[in-house]
Amino acid sequence: MDGFKNVLVFPYVKIYNSVDAFTHDEKGSVITIGTFDGVHVGHKQIINKLIESAKQNNLRSTIITFFPHPRMVLQKGTDLKLLSTLAEKTNLLEKLGLDCLIVQPFTKEFSRLTALEFVRDILVQKLNVKKLVIGYDHHFGRNREGSFEQLKEYGIAYGFDIEEIPVKDIENVAVSSTKIRTALETGNIVKANSYLGYEYTLNGTVIHGRGLGKEWNYPTINIQIDENYKLIPKSGVYVIKTTINNQQLFGIMNIGFRPTIDGKNQTIEVHLLDFNDNLYGKTISVQLAYRLRDEQKFESVQALFSQIKHDEQAARELIARKEISFD
Repeated sequence: MDGFKNVLVFPYVKIYNSVDAFTHDEKGSVITIGTFDGVHVGHKQIINKLIESAKQNNLRSTIITFFPHPRMVLQKGTDLKLLSTLAEKTNLLEKLGLDCLIVQPFTKEFSRLTALEFVRDILVQKLNVKKLVIGYDHHFGRNREGSFEQLKEYGIAYGFDIEEIPVKDIENVAVSSTKIRTALETGNIVKANSYLGYEYTLNGTVIHGRGLGKEWNYPTINIQIDENYKLIPKSGVYVIKTTINNQQLFGIMNIGFRPTIDGKNQTIEVHLLDFNDNLYGKTISVQLAYRLRDEQKFESVQALFSQIKHDEQAARELIARKEISFD
């Protein structure tokens, strides 16, 4: 699981790599459960209620999330792409002020737990749940058999409260991970970012490319993303932001197959504005702020680099007008 130890301690949150690793004590928990892919503005509404309730009742705010995504385990042959890698999701969640985050390995065996077994053996016995905060359409247990009505019955039997986020509160946000994936796949990065509440991010390692940029005095860096389940947005040219050695930088990025030079594989290639240090082997985090155009095939490499110059000028104009900034 991305190199997780049993427990990682951050300034505000303890992170456990399974429910079995959770350290039980007398202090009870307010818990919510979900995949939380992307940790978007809808997720944050539920999490804020969780944290508020925990503080009011002197309880521990706890999230249970899963890795891999349940659909990857239960739907054979699925090609589901996710908005966040495990490390990215953990980083987003731990910034929200939680007390505990449990990343439960999702397996077929785990999926076969009945609703009763999940509540009794995990929520009550292992996590000492005192309150459960859930969305209005939440189902749990084997084949999603557990309903809100069942949860209320279990709550009475085992001594914990249920808070259901009303349908109107969820619908007012009108956000889902599926909607964000669709926006990214169609190239609508502005809409995706508004749903996320932050700029969609790609994290990867700088690797050697073909060196074509250097030949044309236009150096670029190639980014390799190791997690094959990470969603890569629609091919095209984007304006990006990044921070390297505490320096805030803008750039233009091409996602695509480089048809002008008969590329065979998809690449992610970035030209950083006013920056030319050696970054090979380093990890870089790139935020996608704006999409300039589709990827296209040019008559020559010279024509390609002429267009790239136009892309750079368009990016600089957006930055000059403060339409893209670090604010």
